[in-house]
Amino acid sequence: MSPKKVLIREVGPREGFQIYPSIVSMADKRSLIESLALTGVSEIEVTSFVRADLVPQMADAEELVTSLQPRSDVKFKALYLNTYGFKKAESFPVLQNEAWLITSISETFFKKNNNRTHKEFEDGIEGWLKLFAEYNKPLHGIMFSTAFGCHYEGECVPEKTLSYCENLLRLLKTHGVTPKECMFADTVGMGLPEHVQRIIKDFMIQYPSIAPGLHLHDTGGRARENAEVGLECGVAIFESSIAGMGGCPFTEGAAGNVATEDLVALCHDRGVETGVSLEKLTQSAELARQLTP
Repeated sequence: MSPKKVLIREVGPREGFQIYPSIVSMADKRSLIESLALTGVSEIEVTSFVRADLVPQMADAEELVTSLQPRSDVKFKALYLNTYGFKKAESFPVLQNEAWLITSISETFFKKNNNRTHKEFEDGIEGWLKLFAEYNKPLHGIMFSTAFGCHYEGECVPEKTLSYCENLLRLLKTHGVTPKECMFADTVGMGLPEHVQRIIKDFMIQYPSIAPGLHLHDTGGRARENAEVGLECGVAIFESSIAGMGGCPFTEGAAGNVATEDLVALCHDRGVETGVSLEKLTQSAELARQLTP
C-alpha cells in the first residue's frame, strides 16, 4: 500500500553537476539551489566535500556553501565520504547534515568509489560512531550503493543485498545503535521492478522500525517504474534529481537519477502527498537544463 506522504530529497545540485565534463559556475549552481528551495522540497543536497582532483566539479564546495543563506523551510546538506569530509561539512552552520554510514553491496565498486574494502569499512565503524557522538549526532542512516547490481559484479541478487544489510545491522547492534533509515541505491541503474519489490518487502518485514528509502538511476530506463513499485511497497523516502541530472563519475555510462518532477507527478497521480509544487519544480527543471551541457 502506498504511503500517504513521501519525503523527497533533492540531490541534483550535487549528483547532477558532478558528472558533467565542463564546470558549471558557482553562481549558476546557487541559482538552481535557490530555485529548488522555492518548490517545497524540504531537503537539498547542495554539494559534496570530496577530492577536487577526482571530482573537479565539486572544487567550489566551500565557496558555494558559504554563499547560501539559511532557510527555515529547507535543509541544505552535503555529501561526505570520509571523516575529513564530514568535519568539513560540519564547519558550515548553513548545512544540516545527519550522521550517515556509506557503503556498497559491490565491494569492487566500493573499492573504486571509496577506496575501501568491506572489512576496512566495518573496522572503521566504531571510529565513525565516536566521531558522530563528538558532534552530538546519533546515527541516522546507512546508504547501500549498488543495491540492485553493478557493472563490476553483475546483476542484482536480492539475497546478496539483504544478507549484507542484515550482517551490517547486526554489527551495528553490537555497538548499541540502530539506524532510522536504510537507503537502497540503484547506483548504475541496473535495478528491475522485481528486484525492488523483493528487497523492499523483505526488508520491511524483517526491520519494521527502520525506514527504507530508494535512490534510483535511469540507466536502464526503469527508474520511474521502479519508483512506482517502491511506492506500492510502502517506501516513503526517495532521493531524486531535478531534470534527471546525474550519474556516477566512477562508473562509465551511468545515467542520471529519476527526475524529481517525474517522481512528484507520479506521487500526485497516486494521491500521495509530497509538499512540492509541480509547477515550480517544472520551472527549476527548465533552469537545470539551461545550465547543463
